[in-house]
Amino acid sequence: MTRGWRFSYWSRNSLATRIALASAFFGFLMTGGAIVAGFYALSHQLDARSAAELLGKRDLLMHVLSEIPSLEAVDPNKHRFGDLLIGHDDLHLALADPVSGKILTSFSPIATQSASAPDAFPVSSTSIQSWTATTGERLSTLRGSSPVANGMTVQYALSLDRRHDRRLLGGFIKTTLVGWPLLLLVVALGAWLNARTSLAPLRRFHRLAASIGAKSLGRRISSSGLPPELYELAEEFNRMLERIDAGYQRLQDFSGELAHEMRTPVATLMGRTQVALSHPRTSAEFQEVLEGNVEELERLSRLISDMLFIARADHNEDPLNQERVELAQEAQRVADYLSLIAEERGLAVEVTGKATVMADRLLVERAITNLVSNAIRHAVAESKIRVAISAGDNSVTLAVTNHGDAIAPEHLERIFDRFYRIDSARARLDGGTGLGLAIVRSIMLAHGGQAMAQSRSGGEVTFMLIFPAAGVSPSGLS
Repeated sequence: MTRGWRFSYWSRNSLATRIALASAFFGFLMTGGAIVAGFYALSHQLDARSAAELLGKRDLLMHVLSEIPSLEAVDPNKHRFGDLLIGHDDLHLALADPVSGKILTSFSPIATQSASAPDAFPVSSTSIQSWTATTGERLSTLRGSSPVANGMTVQYALSLDRRHDRRLLGGFIKTTLVGWPLLLLVVALGAWLNARTSLAPLRRFHRLAASIGAKSLGRRISSSGLPPELYELAEEFNRMLERIDAGYQRLQDFSGELAHEMRTPVATLMGRTQVALSHPRTSAEFQEVLEGNVEELERLSRLISDMLFIARADHNEDPLNQERVELAQEAQRVADYLSLIAEERGLAVEVTGKATVMADRLLVERAITNLVSNAIRHAVAESKIRVAISAGDNSVTLAVTNHGDAIAPEHLERIFDRFYRIDSARARLDGGTGLGLAIVRSIMLAHGGQAMAQSRSGGEVTFMLIFPAAGVSPSGLS
């Protein structure tokens, strides 16, 4: 529960705040590491400086001792040793007889303490020991022995009080603890300002998205002056708006066309029914009215069925039941099925060529049926309708050709649109819904293919179904 609340709280923060907090966190880690490294580096430098100072004073001390004639002369020459300590109140020196352990001379209680504990530190001329005096001072001590002029040795204990170094380190820590939060605050604030400035175009996206409605889908984001990341986002956003605008326009057009298509049969039904009810009628008259109403209702039923089919095909709601389909067999089956209708107008349907595709058999049969039916309706009497099948390297083409009225180029571009008719009156008399070719295009798009139309001089019109060849992906189509 706590974890979910934390995630929810974090997700509610703005992107600029997240960047600021993340920058502060990483700044905390980086500066923390730098502070720790700096502390240890400073401590090491102070230790090295203290060691160098002790070793330098030890060399001077050994030089002075070499000029002292004997152990008994050490105390009378105390002032010479004191000269070594002038200006160094943190240095402490004590000299002792190594045999008896007697303190020959001492310049402070700390020095006496360091020289009077012979077992505390091993006698060495190079090793520096750190220890704490009884009064609490932390010291570094260099102990050893050096000969005087007569060859006798004197034990020395040279100590350095590290209180100044501790104060320096303490000041470093105190300054760090005071300045560290301020530094992190500056880093976080700078990151927040930088992120807020850099993300300003996103607020433009927000304002534009908030202002877009059904009447303002034509608005676009200006991508000039944007960084590459946001430029690509703006371009994709504009392309998305274009797709939404185009889809909305198609939906509006479709709604208007559907209302227009349904208005005619509904108006016809209402008119016939009102006329039939306005006066007493015989059973035969009522039967005639009902037969006419059934025709209009069948047309409405076909219209609704076709629209549902196109909607499901466009959204891929029904998966394709793909299998190997021999186009020549399917085309011949359709030609045989429509042969009676064709013979009524003196037309013949001829199927040539053969090829196999991977497709949904029922959908392919419907597409061929729509094209051949369309050709029968528009072909001139006593002519031939040709269904030609050919296979290329990457595609298979089924072409339905008839001779009739030529189709103008402006109509060819829209002939597969829903409810589009070149001759609306004739199409309604034939019982068409204006969706046959739109269904063909939807079927071909579902198969990764294309539907095309050509019109040549002399009234030769060809509709083509272009399938991907078996084993070739739709991207293989040109």
